[in-house]
Amino acid sequence: MSTPRLETKYVFTITAEIGDVVTAGETGIGVRRIIPILGGKVTGAVSGKVLPFGADFQTIRPNELIDLEAKYAFETDDGAVVYVENKGMRFGPVELLQKLKRGEPVDPKLIYFRTVPRFETGHAKYRWLMEHIFVGSAARHADRVVIDMHQVV
Repeated sequence: MSTPRLETKYVFTITAEIGDVVTAGETGIGVRRIIPILGGKVTGAVSGKVLPFGADFQTIRPNELIDLEAKYAFETDDGAVVYVENKGMRFGPVELLQKLKRGEPVDPKLIYFRTVPRFETGHAKYRWLMEHIFVGSAARHADRVVIDMHQVV
């Protein structure tokens, strides 16, 4: 007998509008940044709106590897509130990461940006979000982050 083969399937996209970066400075393990989440939308098999609160808490390591931990929520079109904790990393060539910091466009295919979200909700229709593992493939833009959520099946 063998173990089940891992596969993924696209389920939905979260587009989170973001505010100006707040920098807490060098903390000894890297530069701590906090990026507010202002709203956004959810489209696909789950649809709704990103609620206007929460933030992405980042640590930029000396080699420019960025550890990410975002905490926010969205409300589905039928009224369910889903809490999201999304941990991940962003890494790529230093010159491209510097462009992103300045708000300049960079082809998302050139940056490794992956996340592992966990969802929580009390709404029965969306309990399946809590019963599966998801992986996000993301792109950072000057005013938003776009994350395609894929369910591991």
